[in-house]
Amino acid sequence: MLSPGAFRQPLAAAAACLARARPCSQVLASFATGPRQNNSIFYEIRTYDIKPSKMKEFVEMVNKYFHLRTVHSELVGFWSAELGAMNKVVHMWKYDNFAHRTSVRHALANDKDWQEKFLSKALPLIEMQHNEVAYLVPWCQLGKPPKEGGVYEWVTFQMKPGGPALWGEAFQAAINAHINTGYTRLIGVFHTEYGLLNTVHVVWWNESPDHRAAGRHSAHEDARVVAAVRDSVRFLESQQNMLLIPLQCSPLK
Repeated sequence: MLSPGAFRQPLAAAAACLARARPCSQVLASFATGPRQNNSIFYEIRTYDIKPSKMKEFVEMVNKYFHLRTVHSELVGFWSAELGAMNKVVHMWKYDNFAHRTSVRHALANDKDWQEKFLSKALPLIEMQHNEVAYLVPWCQLGKPPKEGGVYEWVTFQMKPGGPALWGEAFQAAINAHINTGYTRLIGVFHTEYGLLNTVHVVWWNESPDHRAAGRHSAHEDARVVAAVRDSVRFLESQQNMLLIPLQCSPLK
């Protein structure tokens, strides 16, 4: 854990900036942000906990009516958790910028079909909603699976405070080490901007859970992977894995 003194220097710099009555947006932003793609595109990650007895009903409603939602903005993927969580769905949306998201939210609020046919009926089935805004890291492009019918692994890493300037190089090396084994396909690496900071979501595609298990076993015996993971884990606070199944409406299948 970082000592309190580790934060004094950047906080003092921000305070001095305020004292000079000059804008501090760049200084303060450095606490939350890291390197990203050279554009304003971001991804909103929405995670819903569904009432256990209503999961089947919720999925059926999504498959039937979600076209009413996707006419307004681009859906990247929509999945239900199979392992690592229960009665949970995850969906990801792509926006050009924050003004784009604002206009979409305004349009949805005024879309009677969406409100009446889906939203009003779906909300009572949901126990909890959580959303995050995240950016693709600059060394990663959004990928696609080579074919339909596989499964997705959603891995959430909670990293030590400090951002990519502290752990980015080691983290990238660990991801590349897994890619180089060839058993899995990287879909995307996303670093949070709103939500719990210093969180990185890594999305992988595998042909099947058994294919993933065999690949992981091989990776654990690969000296390159072991060395890269040993270096990056120094900056890791916690990790959570979910095996996700794409819904019928999901562009990523």
